Amino acid sequence: MVAQIKAYRAPDDVETSLRYADGHRKVLEAYGVKQVTSANHDWLHDPNTYVIIVESEDGSQIYGGTRVQVRSPNLKMPMEDAIAKIDKSIYKYVDNIGDYHVAEFCGLFNSKEVAGYGIGSVYLGRTAMAISSMVGIKYLMGLCSPITLVISQRIGFEVLTDLGNNGTFYYPKEGLIATSLIARDLTNLPFATDDEREKIFSLRENPIQTVTESGRRGDLTINYDIKKWN
Repeated sequence: MVAQIKAYRAPDDVETSLRYADGHRKVLEAYGVKQVTSANHDWLHDPNTYVIIVESEDGSQIYGGTRVQVRSPNLKMPMEDAIAKIDKSIYKYVDNIGDYHVAEFCGLFNSKEVAGYGIGSVYLGRTAMAISSMVGIKYLMGLCSPITLVISQRIGFEVLTDLGNNGTFYYPKEGLIATSLIARDLTNLPFATDDEREKIFSLRENPIQTVTESGRRGDLTINYDIKKWN
């Protein structure tokens, strides 16, 4: 299978962003989730939001995507309002970091047809880590499901135990658990595994490249072009 991963500032390609948002919505609805803070469209015209999508080789299908949404005076991170329903200290925590210094890895999804290739859980995470350091933010935060926690830690996240119940919350609905995450050193990624750190650094240094990865569903060739925003 061949796919391409590209990244751009949200306002630079609103049409593709809407296709990404529609794919995210459909996946959430398939799991019975109809209200989630990362699924609103406030970010569509925000120049501080970077959209990362995985497409088919010809660009006709979106297989998955995510966002790196930088906090600014005009737009909070989606996880702030989500966590505040349980722990309002999230606002003070992020205020202390400061606008433009922190972003959220959010809106992550992959379509069922590519499940098992690692698109949503691994390759988009690596790309988000690479871009976060490239755009100069200091901290990357996020919420993850129990299934993706180990993978999130492999790419450099720590559990943010200062919030919620040792970092966990019921989100996006009762019965589903989310864990709050933070990466505090995006330059060195000290908590990433050696293998993941090497691959993230490679993307940072060579944002246009082609790699072939092997997974439980077979080989996946990825054409990266993650500096369209520059």
